[in-house]
Amino acid sequence: MDAEITLLAGTAGTTIATLLATDMWNGVRNGVLALWGRVRPDDQERVAIQLDTSRRDLLDAQADGDEEAEREVAAEWRGRIRRLLVAHPELAAELRSLLTELAPGTLTTVTVTQCATASGSSRVYQAGRDLNVDQR
Repeated sequence: MDAEITLLAGTAGTTIATLLATDMWNGVRNGVLALWGRVRPDDQERVAIQLDTSRRDLLDAQADGDEEAEREVAAEWRGRIRRLLVAHPELAAELRSLLTELAPGTLTTVTVTQCATASGSSRVYQAGRDLNVDQR
């Protein structure tokens, strides 16, 4: 479950950072605050301030041509969302729904199944993508 939470938090952080600097920022803000409010209502004001600060930082960075700022904001929100999900894994489904609503297509699931049988002194090499085998 931890790998799933990390992946979901990564997607959420990137989506939040990307959409905060767009016309969709109100939807992002309201969605994130609703998510937080379900389990930590006392933190909503603090999270609202963090979202507003992130938006201002992104807009200022865009005006200055700073391309690194979006990655930094995404990393900050990735960490915040991951910590929230670790403490409250029951929010994962609601977060997925929010991301699907805000940015359809951001959540894709790929399942890879590999099977191999080796016998005798044979070797099996499997990879989900690139594989380099150096047999000297």
